Amino acid sequence: MSKHLVIVESPAKAKTIEKYLGKDFQVLASYGHVRDLVPKEGAVDPSHDFAMKYEVIERNQKHVLAISKALKAADTLYLATDPDREGEAISWHLYELLNDKKLLKDKPVHRVVFHEITKKAVTDAIAHPGVLATNLINAQQARRALDYLVGFNLSPLLWKKIRRGLSAGRVQSPALRLIVERELEIEAFKSREYWTVNAALTADGQAFKAKLIQFDDEKVSQFTITDQDRAEQVKQVLLEAADGKLLVTKLDKKQQKRNPAPPFITSTLQQEAARKLGFTTKRTMMVAQQLYEGIDIGGETEGLISYMRTDSVNLSEEAVQDIRAFIGENYGLTNVPKEPRLFKTKAKNAQEAHEAIRPTSIRRVPAAIKGHLSAEQFKLYELIWKRTIACQMIHATLNLIAVDLSCANGKHIFRATGSSIAIPGFMTVYLEGKDDSNEGDDKESFLPQLHEGRPVPLNDILTGQHFTEPPPRYGEASLVKSLEEYGIGRPSTYSTIISTLQNRDYVTLDNKRFYPTDVGRIVNRFLTEHFTKYVDYSFTANLEDELDAVSRGEKDWIPLMHEFWKPFTALIDEKEGSVQRKDITQEAIDEKCPECGNPLSIRLGRNGRFIGCTQYPGCSYTRNLGDDGDSTEQADVVEGRVCPECASPLVLKAGRYGKFIGCSGYPKCRHIEPLEKPLDTNVDCPQCQTGSLLKRKSRNGKIFYSCSAYPKCNYALWNAPIKEACPECQWPILTIKVTKRNGVEKVCPHKECKYATPYEGDPEDAQGPK
Repeated sequence: MSKHLVIVESPAKAKTIEKYLGKDFQVLASYGHVRDLVPKEGAVDPSHDFAMKYEVIERNQKHVLAISKALKAADTLYLATDPDREGEAISWHLYELLNDKKLLKDKPVHRVVFHEITKKAVTDAIAHPGVLATNLINAQQARRALDYLVGFNLSPLLWKKIRRGLSAGRVQSPALRLIVERELEIEAFKSREYWTVNAALTADGQAFKAKLIQFDDEKVSQFTITDQDRAEQVKQVLLEAADGKLLVTKLDKKQQKRNPAPPFITSTLQQEAARKLGFTTKRTMMVAQQLYEGIDIGGETEGLISYMRTDSVNLSEEAVQDIRAFIGENYGLTNVPKEPRLFKTKAKNAQEAHEAIRPTSIRRVPAAIKGHLSAEQFKLYELIWKRTIACQMIHATLNLIAVDLSCANGKHIFRATGSSIAIPGFMTVYLEGKDDSNEGDDKESFLPQLHEGRPVPLNDILTGQHFTEPPPRYGEASLVKSLEEYGIGRPSTYSTIISTLQNRDYVTLDNKRFYPTDVGRIVNRFLTEHFTKYVDYSFTANLEDELDAVSRGEKDWIPLMHEFWKPFTALIDEKEGSVQRKDITQEAIDEKCPECGNPLSIRLGRNGRFIGCTQYPGCSYTRNLGDDGDSTEQADVVEGRVCPECASPLVLKAGRYGKFIGCSGYPKCRHIEPLEKPLDTNVDCPQCQTGSLLKRKSRNGKIFYSCSAYPKCNYALWNAPIKEACPECQWPILTIKVTKRNGVEKVCPHKECKYATPYEGDPEDAQGPK
């Protein structure tokens, strides 16, 4: 019989730990939380200091029975759940359940905490046990009580005022507000036209460009030139003034240092995995959990990373020493800084987990264990490993150059900028991703050798038309970043927040961007207009800070609950009587009904929002939201074009993804086409071999190349294709790729092939027709 019983959350974790502890220990899993609030009204009683009624979660009933049976034969109980609020709560609930069953009589109970699942960490924790952290338990109880009270009181109000089946959450509602407000900002955005003017130059046989920054002694700003006629005037003046050459009047060279990013915390791991790997927050946390709990790497099961729910950027002294030694051995001593890098934790409550996310052994190189990992596990482990290595390497040094070229005795000035990597440092291993970066962000500008006071041949003056663009919609990475900046929720809850919004059908994720649904918009409108305080970003953040203060023992949770509950329940009672359903589900518009002359309004129906008469059911006039009553009169007609399907006039329309051309005969005719016609690269599609690759622009303005036979063929590329077969795998095409690290290369786009070679031509030649 076992003398000691150890309880953890998951069977995978239990299996790994039992191997470390030997035959005197039995390790069982609770399979997550073992009990929760009873799922009905009255589970939290505000009149009795928020007393809570719990019950065992039905699916875990058998696991509680197994733990109870094993405890009868054990001398000691070790509660070894995760080292955070959730883990502390699971241990406390188990303790309470077992104590109620009178199974803990005369048996020592210990709380053990470890931040990585390695033999050393686990055995050290067992050898130095602690007790349950009351403050963490109280903080978790307060959070659970708040979530219950908000949900059970606000959700029925949504049922009455909007429609049945809706619900609201304490932290999900401010997150929904972020997404809806961004969408409203995009819809209200007015695009402005502007033009840029560049000089096309050549020096030492290398072509490069310089941007006009001063014209006729006046600084050129974004909206200095706003139409084609003015752009052509400026072009002619510059061509005459330059007379075939520009003079180098100023040349600045300097070096810039770039420091590595800190090691991962939960939120930055979620953001970077979304940017670099395309993982959702839920997927990232699921794979990270697998890496933490232990993987069999050839007969030996080890946790590969430290605990993945953490706000701390600290690394243990032992880990830092090992990382520095590894860098010196594998990347050279010149890449090891004189002193270890220390990073400051931004989070106010980072003591819940004492280390950043890192490999449990930096010497466990990703390539060496790739065969034991799934594709997802390998990608995430490699990302964590590289970030950890990079954070302890020397800074990167960049050479920056800025050149001013002028004509007409300095009345007109162009500027060219370029950079190159002098010392790569940490960039040898890892470079942090960016949100909403265009393809151009990763391009490098290499300038030829230029000398102050010398002329440079001018090939041409190039003008370019542009339009300002609205802010991008949130993706998972940018939403997590904003949630963290506003202090909404905590990193361990971000995945749940996003999943909840999607499961409630308040938002949809399309092409990795969040769009609010019609129901989401209405719910947000109701909450922002009538429960303004409770979806306010600062209120939510301050409440999170107060809950963190409870977990630190600085504040009592019961007075905090009373402070929240009294005004909240009073507001619920007030809105119950003062708000009518039509106030929320109908939105007045400045338009009369064409059938009865009464005002029209935007209404919410089963299938979303629509426009209908306010006199319903007396008048049954309706139409789709976005359809104009007389589209040919109100919309801009495309001159000289008719619909190829029905011969009706074509008109400019605005939809969910921006402007497009559509048939004025809608809804009878549904013909649509893009505003900008895709340009043919004349490169045959290598996948279907019938279509050709077209140069297109994505919804956020990013250039990509896809098959003309879409949707029958879904082949697409980010890099410009060229008619040249890969010499290694014989794939029919190659692409031109430009990066800071490798410059301009010809690269095989076939996934299985790694062929890449320097490209000698101008990368713009491969972009297709201009």
